[in-house]
Amino acid sequence: MIKIGILGEIGSGKSYISKNFGYPVFNADHEVGKIYQENKKVYFKLKKILPKHFQSFPIQKKDVLKAILNNKKNLKKIIKIVHLEIQKKLKIFLRKNNHQKIVILDIPLLLENRINKKNDILIFVDSKKKEIEKRLKKRKNFNIKLIKIFRKIQLPLDLKKKKSHFVIKNDFKYKSIRKDIKMILREILK
Repeated sequence: MIKIGILGEIGSGKSYISKNFGYPVFNADHEVGKIYQENKKVYFKLKKILPKHFQSFPIQKKDVLKAILNNKKNLKKIIKIVHLEIQKKLKIFLRKNNHQKIVILDIPLLLENRINKKNDILIFVDSKKKEIEKRLKKRKNFNIKLIKIFRKIQLPLDLKKKKSHFVIKNDFKYKSIRKDIKMILREILK
């Protein structure tokens, strides 16, 4: 099984690119949302370390955001708890899809949390800053202060780009993205 990790800036279109590969995608953001809604164990752990912010289950995204904005050190505490569950879900995903030729890993902190393996293929999604900002502002929970906090815990983009095997220039046009994906898949599968 070939694992393809998708890297890039927040709002660069990593999830959109991931879906367009046509292979099973492990979307960590989606899984985190499910954990907040379904995992009482995570709720109790968060409530224990941040009782002021977590008082009811299911966990509301706005409570998580308030905790992070209240003190940026809270982000690392939250990640530490949630990351363990994400790793469990990733193992289940990989087991369930072990018959697949390729799986896509859409995990924002893939390199930072050392989730990727040496032989994984890394693809960097390169998007124009102006386009990223425009897309981020359209998000429901857009908060520039929060975006800056998340950016600080990520590795520099130029380092991610350098570590990548391929770069997709995301112009947010389906046709050109499909063309790049086909070219990359041809290269990987030859």
